[in-house]
Amino acid sequence: MLTRDEWMTHDMVALAALVARKEVAPRDLLETAIREIEAQNPAVNAVVVTQFEEALAALEARVAAGDTPRFLGVPYLVKDLHAPVKGLPLSNGSERFKGTVFDFDSTLIGRLRAAGFGFLGRTASPEFGLTLETDSAAWGTTRNPWNHDRGAGGSSGGAGAAVASGMMPAAHATDSAGSIRIPAAFNGLVGLKPSRALNPFGPHRGDPNHGISHEHAVTVSVRDSAALLDVTAGPDAGAPYFTAKPAEPFETLITRAPRKLRIGLVKTRFDGAPVDPDCAEAAAMTGRMLADLGHEVEEALPDFDVHALTDAMIRVLVASLAGLFPGAGDVKEEELAGLEPMTRICLQYSRSVNLSDHLMRTAIINREVRRLAAYFETFDLLITPATAVPPPPHKTLPMTDTDMEDFLSRLFDISPFSAPFNASGQPAIVLPVHHTAEGLPVGSQIVGRLADDALVLQAAAQIEAACPFRARPA
Repeated sequence: MLTRDEWMTHDMVALAALVARKEVAPRDLLETAIREIEAQNPAVNAVVVTQFEEALAALEARVAAGDTPRFLGVPYLVKDLHAPVKGLPLSNGSERFKGTVFDFDSTLIGRLRAAGFGFLGRTASPEFGLTLETDSAAWGTTRNPWNHDRGAGGSSGGAGAAVASGMMPAAHATDSAGSIRIPAAFNGLVGLKPSRALNPFGPHRGDPNHGISHEHAVTVSVRDSAALLDVTAGPDAGAPYFTAKPAEPFETLITRAPRKLRIGLVKTRFDGAPVDPDCAEAAAMTGRMLADLGHEVEEALPDFDVHALTDAMIRVLVASLAGLFPGAGDVKEEELAGLEPMTRICLQYSRSVNLSDHLMRTAIINREVRRLAAYFETFDLLITPATAVPPPPHKTLPMTDTDMEDFLSRLFDISPFSAPFNASGQPAIVLPVHHTAEGLPVGSQIVGRLADDALVLQAAAQIEAACPFRARPA
């Protein structure tokens, strides 16, 4: 096994390289990760399901068969939401569905498995990913490794806390309204939401939530995010649509600097309202670094109705919960059994949405996304704060709340920068560029044109090289 110091100084790509050079055995990586999970998880409660022996046995079988993919033995954790892994329980953060087991891998998981990753377990998610803090009746509270009194973000807070605490350098995450990027910001990590349908959705889902939902990872480095995308990107059989990946690997593309770019900078909310000074400074710092690298950076707000877009998108997203309990009329009390209060409220709302209102909201999304996309006819990239505030205390948005309108208002008050790009499907990456005086991580977000993930990653790699990230707490 590696010492903790050795483990913490290597990103995912570097760990794979150790195995390739035969400096360590693949089993050493899994056993080191298991040791770190057992040591770190009691303090942060990030990993909620484990399969250590199964992962070790699967690795030994591959080694015996002479199977040597690049990432053989590299450990990985999968979020407890929307990601079937054959034989690994999936609850979607719900006490009601604990112990549900699928007999297949999703396409994305299957590609990771083929690349050699060892699945050691699942990370915590709030019930159905409905809030931006990771706290549930099923799994309890996930704590931020930088400050245990603060939340780890959501809904991929378990993934963020697992990586930030040093259990492993990368973990699977999903994003329907910022659920990759918010935990990345709050835990001091890199978090990329790829372009819509760059990563596969199937076979269990075709068009997840009208293309609002995405899957990828939180990582300690930009190159890890690029390398994972090289493994997973590309359509699967029967996909209703897809975004093509570039001819060259992302991991190769990020080693080259992009051309001189014209970049827009936003340091306020999209409606001009202020954010926490540290969050504004994170965006400003990113702009200064890119300007110092030779790019043209100017402050400019996109011209779109962020409130109309966000409201329409989140209502379309919540309405999709109606598929959990098909039928008409109110959800019956027995159907709601074992679910948390906010989930109950959202399910009842989802069944109350009529078709004309739903179609009207999809029309609003179309209208405002096209206005937002027009910004990128002038600018190659957009820089924003990652969130409007640093990591908040626990129970800021508890699932015990019962006022959905107030709940959503407070959610988007904390995170006004993520959801528009779920609606538009554009690539957006969060980078850990700043810390508050108290040492809490604060991120910035870089957004690109649809399908221009390579450019977003190239700019992120430039920033990482200019200002190496302090990706883990001391």
